[in-house]
Amino acid sequence: MELELRFFATFREAAGGKIVEAEFADGSSVGDVLRELETDYEGMSGRLIVDGDLAPQINVLKNGREVLHLEGLETSLEDGDRLSVFPPVAGGT
Repeated sequence: MELELRFFATFREAAGGKIVEAEFADGSSVGDVLRELETDYEGMSGRLIVDGDLAPQINVLKNGREVLHLEGLETSLEDGDRLSVFPPVAGGT
């Protein structure tokens, strides 16, 4: 299946662009895709999944909906879905 992956901030740099079209096995879950991203992109290694769960302060949206409000890493994906990945954000005074 083909997914549209959208990356933000430091993850955009790691992926080499804001939007990446990528192929994944049919029936893949959000966790499957994130594990593959950690393998494929050095700048994401160990930053998406920690101790079997979504890393703290990481936001992952499936078609605009936060996956933590769906089925977390077990959220199923279908051909044409959009997955947006946001790194932790800090700053301000």
